[in-house]
Amino acid sequence: MAIIEVNHLTKEYQLGHLTSLKDTALNTLKRLTFQPIQERENFKALDDVNFHIEEGEVVGIIGHNGAGKSTLLKHLANISKPTKGEVIVRGSVAPLIEVGAGVNPELTGRENIFLNGAILGITKKTIQRKLDEIIDFSELEQFIDTPVKRYSSGMTVKLGFSIATSMEADILIVDEVLAVGDLAFQRKCFDRMENMIKREGKTVIVVSHNIRQIERLCKRSLLLKGGQLLFDGDVKQSTNLYYNFIDDKIKSNSTSQLNEFDSNKDVSIAVSLCDKIGNKIDSINYMDDLCLLLSITCSRPLINPIFSIGIHTVDMLYLTASRSDNHFKHLTIPAGKHTIKCIINSFPLTPGIYSVRLSLTDGLIPNDSFYGEKLTTFTVFSQDFDHSTYRGECFLALPSNWIAYNDK
Repeated sequence: MAIIEVNHLTKEYQLGHLTSLKDTALNTLKRLTFQPIQERENFKALDDVNFHIEEGEVVGIIGHNGAGKSTLLKHLANISKPTKGEVIVRGSVAPLIEVGAGVNPELTGRENIFLNGAILGITKKTIQRKLDEIIDFSELEQFIDTPVKRYSSGMTVKLGFSIATSMEADILIVDEVLAVGDLAFQRKCFDRMENMIKREGKTVIVVSHNIRQIERLCKRSLLLKGGQLLFDGDVKQSTNLYYNFIDDKIKSNSTSQLNEFDSNKDVSIAVSLCDKIGNKIDSINYMDDLCLLLSITCSRPLINPIFSIGIHTVDMLYLTASRSDNHFKHLTIPAGKHTIKCIINSFPLTPGIYSVRLSLTDGLIPNDSFYGEKLTTFTVFSQDFDHSTYRGECFLALPSNWIAYNDK
């Protein structure tokens, strides 16, 4: 029997502002006198969602902002009630839905540990036994008897995560909290999550916009869009669909974005992608040469300028860069319009969508640096494999030969 059942779950909200007491009275009077009133529009945050989760499963939930992810989690944690349908949860739930959720700011960290344990139905004796473990993991020994309202957001989430993952609940719900806190604590969170998944066999539900986290922790994923469940199954298939939605959105947005930035009143630069004969393009084949054109307009000379072109993902992960100072020696660009071409031979990044950033340092004014990101966006294609083959695993495919031997 499934530990979680979601059957025809629908959640509706009314759009618009809450009415005042006066407006409510007037609307009531109009209804009694059969006069028309302006009804607020209903919005379906969840629309007939159905799925089951078995005990011990680790399930990711992904989708754009407003897709219904957090609303779904609130129903699973029994924080919100459905408009239609039902949610059946067979077991105790430790929800970590947002920073500070379930933590009383007026109580100390120690008192919150006992409060959360009591809410989960855990005996005081058991909480006392786990107390040192929770405090140690949270790294808040010095502040454990300080009211939580004096904690920073990072400290609060450390406490909340430590409590939720230390208590003996059947189901752990985690929503966008693994990205909070310092890098060392994030590493501890991943290690604990993986231990709960692989060794303790916990049922875990994870929501994150970080698709690499979902692919690493989960084998199954739910893809939500507009409150509807679009896909339920293998995490790789689900995240590939999500990547395709992102790609389409990026392409539609990039058509309206400018690829030019003003360094200052003296210099402006436009960046574009071109093929070998100079035609502007927005995509290349995997391992083809990448040619970038810098169209420069300057009202004064640029003395010993240093250009740096970098490539980053659409979620601003910097991948690689190339500088011009090893190629141009004692270069002077006079006032006027000029073109500089940067050719990256056998562009090595795996299929996907990437953006270009550019910086310019002028030797005439060495302390003045010009910088722009997302100046142009382009797609890398491949006939040999689609962009989902490596996506989430790497951005650079290693050139290698694999040889199998028949041992005799």
